[in-house]
Amino acid sequence: MDRVGKLASQKAVVIFSKSSCCMCHAIKRLFYEQGVSPMVHELDEDSRGREMEWALMRLGCNPAVPAVFIGGKFVGSANNVMTLQVNGSLKKMLKDAGAIWL
Repeated sequence: MDRVGKLASQKAVVIFSKSSCCMCHAIKRLFYEQGVSPMVHELDEDSRGREMEWALMRLGCNPAVPAVFIGGKFVGSANNVMTLQVNGSLKKMLKDAGAIWL
């Protein structure tokens, strides 16, 4: 859990992902298209990925990926991020975290 928290606070936007996950790909693309350069941790390519996956599930992320952190705070999974995008509040969160300036 400590490792997830430490990694999540290293950049304005941090995404825990799996390289084979289509929803992870969609969420990463959403951020890239908005000009955000997130730090991405591919759990299936990390020797401690399984441990981090369990920590994310304990945070309430089910399935564990994609798990998105903005400004060091846990935002949620794909459903939460898409809801924020649709209602317009994602852009403000990204501005407040310093991930975008427009």
